[in-house]
Amino acid sequence: MQYKKISLPANKSIALVAHDNKKPDIVRWCEKHRDDLANHKLYATGTTGTVINKATGLEIERLISGPLGGDQQVGSLITEGKVDFLIFFWDPFEPMPHDPDVKALLRIAAVWNIPVACNPISADFMVASPLFNGEFERYVPDYEGYMKARASLD
Repeated sequence: MQYKKISLPANKSIALVAHDNKKPDIVRWCEKHRDDLANHKLYATGTTGTVINKATGLEIERLISGPLGGDQQVGSLITEGKVDFLIFFWDPFEPMPHDPDVKALLRIAAVWNIPVACNPISADFMVASPLFNGEFERYVPDYEGYMKARASLD
């Protein structure tokens, strides 16, 4: 796969996802970082978005529930370049019936080279980084180049 350099904007789009047992953690984390998060576009899966909005008043574009396809919606937004960060507090102790969806989401985040935080401390480090509120260049798959190369094989 070939890659291209793109600019990550100062105002980022952040997806917020949390498994049921981690919803209190993500709410506390969002309360702690409310002022920082308010400067960015926020997405969240179903219930996570509702509980964060209720607790913080943050404006959040809510997707459907993770097990019903919300994880795939986040993945789609990542591939479309509409999500720059993923904050995903997942529960390592609970078996998830939609575990393949979770793995697929984490795989897409890795493929498209976006920062991922899976717990409050890693999310704290991301917000504390000087890169969080500034522009930054990153490499992403060059899909157009990939398609052109494939077409030349025909």
